[in-house]
Amino acid sequence: MITAPLFDSLEPRAVWRHFASLCAIPRASKQEAALVAYLLDWARQRGLPARVDAAGNLILTKPASPGREQAPGIVLQGHLDMVCQEHSGHGHDFSRDPIQVELEDGWLLARHTTLGADNGIGVALALAVLEDKELAHGPLEVLLTVDEEAGMGGARGLQPGSLQGRYLLNLDTEEWGHFYLGCAGGVDVETSMPAPAVPAPAGWTGLEVTLDGLSGGHSGIDIHTPRGHAIRLLLDLLQELGFQYRFAVAELEGGTARNALPRSATARLLLTPQQQAAFIHALSRIEARLRQQYGQTDPALQLSARPWAGSAMVVEAGAWKKIAATLSRAPYGVAAMSPAFAGVVETSNNLAPLRLQPGRCEAVFLVRSLRDEARDALAGHIAERIRAAGGEARILGSYPGWEPRPDSALLARCQAIYQDLYGAPPGLQVIHAGLECGLIGLGHPDLEMLSFGPDIRGAHAPGERVRVASVAQCWTLLLRLLDQLSL
Repeated sequence: MITAPLFDSLEPRAVWRHFASLCAIPRASKQEAALVAYLLDWARQRGLPARVDAAGNLILTKPASPGREQAPGIVLQGHLDMVCQEHSGHGHDFSRDPIQVELEDGWLLARHTTLGADNGIGVALALAVLEDKELAHGPLEVLLTVDEEAGMGGARGLQPGSLQGRYLLNLDTEEWGHFYLGCAGGVDVETSMPAPAVPAPAGWTGLEVTLDGLSGGHSGIDIHTPRGHAIRLLLDLLQELGFQYRFAVAELEGGTARNALPRSATARLLLTPQQQAAFIHALSRIEARLRQQYGQTDPALQLSARPWAGSAMVVEAGAWKKIAATLSRAPYGVAAMSPAFAGVVETSNNLAPLRLQPGRCEAVFLVRSLRDEARDALAGHIAERIRAAGGEARILGSYPGWEPRPDSALLARCQAIYQDLYGAPPGLQVIHAGLECGLIGLGHPDLEMLSFGPDIRGAHAPGERVRVASVAQCWTLLLRLLDQLSL
């Protein structure tokens, strides 16, 4: 067991010891092998049956407590991977470096990177249950999937009939005191547009323009907020400056993950030496305007320019204008709010990442919706816009939403248990994010499912944090549920 002094001070200690191990072992999407190997050895040492399925998911089991062998089986479910984001220039290597944590005002956080509380806390809760010899419970299975954050590859590859339980408790939501009973589905639109390369104008000099310091966030949960979107803002300001200055675009890049709001974007330009001072002054004016507009949501926003060595080739001017206009005018953000669930986004999309170089521009749109038909319609609309501009678009990686079942017997029992434990009913929510419940349910249609978790803020962005007290509350509730559901 890997641990650290800070974690030793937190309760419940069993849960935090496991989370310490997760912080120490790199676990980016598609790079979970080291963590899986660690957990297989951990299970072997404790005599817990464990196997890795064809998709790479880890499935562990624990026999029922004596006398509860006939109770309905329960599956605890979470995902092993995390979103890897850091502040620009911090230099964290997610393939090697452990996550550095701090404790501040009752919250555990990673100051300059993502923390991985999404979904490391859920995994730690499940592992603590497996390890505890005093808990009363029925037959238990723990499903820990891989590749959730990069396309739900683990859940997508889970074979029908892999799970034997009747109930599934997903531990991957981020607002304590609420039970989640439905989520959005999603699909990727991968696009490519031609960006013909032409020789760079002779005598022009390079300037690198970077929009950085935006807050970012989860591209589903935070999509309705007025936070700045680095790619869109950079495209818009370059189009604005294009009416006053002549410049050539050699490269443009922004965003690092499709499920994170992009916090940074950079354009590498060439322009005449005579224009540079005026161009940089214009950028200063735009920065002041953006800081005023986004001062509340993105207080660390910066727009900077620095000399750049330049390039022998740039994107042909007409192609650049078409690319910028097409991407700027493509649908972005909230497309519709849910008529059934007040205050919940029904359909949206996020643009990230984007990579433009002489020859090609590639961009990804992640479309989410509580309704599969609305998801597919918006994805199709985006694809047609790209194709109409001479580009190519592929719609792929579709996964279904999780349809709420308000009449679920599991929900009714869990509500009663929560009410008895805390003296008030839990909130009921659907979430505009992708939980794996929809995909798992495809191969296990009789499995009743519910999701809950601790308070997590800033998931998918540097500064991610989890409220320590809410983890203890989750642990208390989980133990009570396992006990009462097995009676």
